[in-house]
Amino acid sequence: MSSTIRASAAATLVASGAFACAAGLFVARSAGVLPWARLADCIVLACASVLVALGLARACRVRMATALAATWLLALAFFAGVMPVLSVGLLALAAIAIGDLLMPRGRHLPTALALSVGLVVIGGVAGWTLRWPIHHAWLYAPLLLAICLVQRVALAAAWQSLRQGWTRAVDADPRAAAFALLVLGLVSIGAWLPTMQSDDLAYHLALPSQLQRWGVYAPDPAQQIWALAPWLGDVLQGIAQVVAGREARGALDALWLCATAAGLWSLAHRVRSDARGAWLVVALFASEPMLLWLLGGMQTELPTCALMVALALLILDDSRGRLFAGAVLVAGLVGLKFGSAVSALVLLGWAILRERGRLPWARLPGAFVLFLLLAGSSYLLAWRLGGNPLLPLFNNVFRSPVLAPEQLSDPRWHAGFGLALPWQLTFDTDRYGEVVDGGFGFVFVAAGAAWAVALFRRDTRGLAIVATLATLLPLLPMQYARYAFPGLVLMLPPLVVAILSTLGTRAGSMLLCTLCALNIAFQANANWLVRTGGVRRLVRDGGDPFALYERYAPERAIAAALRERDDGASIVLALDVRSPYLAELAGRGRTLAHYAPRLSAAAIAADADPGGARWQALIVDVGARWIVLRPERLDAAQRRALAALRAERVAIAGDAELWSVAVAPTGAAP
Repeated sequence: MSSTIRASAAATLVASGAFACAAGLFVARSAGVLPWARLADCIVLACASVLVALGLARACRVRMATALAATWLLALAFFAGVMPVLSVGLLALAAIAIGDLLMPRGRHLPTALALSVGLVVIGGVAGWTLRWPIHHAWLYAPLLLAICLVQRVALAAAWQSLRQGWTRAVDADPRAAAFALLVLGLVSIGAWLPTMQSDDLAYHLALPSQLQRWGVYAPDPAQQIWALAPWLGDVLQGIAQVVAGREARGALDALWLCATAAGLWSLAHRVRSDARGAWLVVALFASEPMLLWLLGGMQTELPTCALMVALALLILDDSRGRLFAGAVLVAGLVGLKFGSAVSALVLLGWAILRERGRLPWARLPGAFVLFLLLAGSSYLLAWRLGGNPLLPLFNNVFRSPVLAPEQLSDPRWHAGFGLALPWQLTFDTDRYGEVVDGGFGFVFVAAGAAWAVALFRRDTRGLAIVATLATLLPLLPMQYARYAFPGLVLMLPPLVVAILSTLGTRAGSMLLCTLCALNIAFQANANWLVRTGGVRRLVRDGGDPFALYERYAPERAIAAALRERDDGASIVLALDVRSPYLAELAGRGRTLAHYAPRLSAAAIAADADPGGARWQALIVDVGARWIVLRPERLDAAQRRALAALRAERVAIAGDAELWSVAVAPTGAAP
């Protein structure tokens, strides 16, 4: 077969993905679920940012991409908070300073790589100190500043390298750079939003809130079965929050976003992409709807993306002295989530294959000790306190007394694993996550045929295989879309290179820009708060989240009212099992949901008593001084129990109410 015929066949194959995506949109009637109002909001924000950036570009005589970056950074500071942005900036500088110490000498590796390595070191070391009452701003801020001062020469060199690299990258293709920054800015609105996702309100906020309020973390797996789960991401959230004096989730999420985008740009060059291709990789990544979900919460998949991209960059670099930096990144993946260990093993296997017998055996024990030091704190404490290092997972093996000896499983996300999975994830997405159809984006179908081309290209084959395994293996036990996202992100550079090299720069760029636009149109389908108009309300209220709390997460408004009345250690009980959202109360909150197995069982038993005596006994046994409830879900037995305890309603926020218990029990938070 001649080269011309092969090229034509490859181009036809790649183009077939676009036609398949168009057909899928028609067959699935995707226009019916397209969030038209949110798309209009997106267009307005895009136009406003371009106008502001044009003014900045002319006034400051900088490229449009630079002006757009400054515009969106200012917007982040306004909506996420100036102090959180400054706090995360200080954390980032200290991380780069630490990461530089572990970089191979004599190599100019991307600053994003040093940043990711340093963040893992900071979070991994701090994980061992969580139960010490030392987590205060007066300690963290001077310590981070001292690290920056000691490493000021390295930081100055990193800044110079970053500035020069940015200038070269933007100058290489100014229009593609501006397009990528516009798309990156549009998805960053997820970081503006207040923390309101279910898992965050029920679990993730607990660690940062305890560090800010008490200076110490007192995990109690009996009250929250995830209290001892891998906590690297939440530890970094806690450090940023302590320094800022308020939640800093949005700012830290934006940092992970930038680290991933910068890493992807460099990774695209490692697989032989030019500047336009690298910027299109960044734009395609930023257009992914799932990213909008992750930027609005504290889930681990966003930092996982950054660490996986950084590790792939390190593996593709042929310099010596990468072992310890690689051990840190692998530790970071395991420290974020046990499920990420699968992806870490895939990348580790790739690294070993590339070394081909050149492993530095004498240094491996030291690297393994470093891995244990940075990844092991949560696993060891879970084993000591709960009898299960993976608590609450695999309790059918470890049989912790904290919960039943069975494996946790969510039957909602067992739609089946098969050849049709990429198509179903794209057009029947609500079967694979708490999203609306289209909320996973359209890369799987529109660029799916390019995957085959990437496998045949020598320069993209290795990364394409690794990314494929990192995408599919996490879906084997449970078909949950979010778990596949980091692998998909790692797949983007090979896909973009395959598309541009096969279709040509002009046609390939048009296809990729169209795919970005399609993803952006459906972005709101991945984030319920954006889809229901949360961004519009936030902008209208000048960044004040209280109206959003009252409407969508009234327990957060109740918590604010409670802190004004009683900021001590008295116990607060969430009576509604469907709204166990008291994690931000810094260890004071108690819920009757499945997160607290004993209390959940007691609530089920109390339901069997219509007279309310058992509910009264349960409240007294918990030691609750305050009750948070949803009145429309309050049954007669619970009302009788509250009356017997002379409980009174003291605050209302949206659908939630705060009641005080007159017959005050003696319980208190740890």
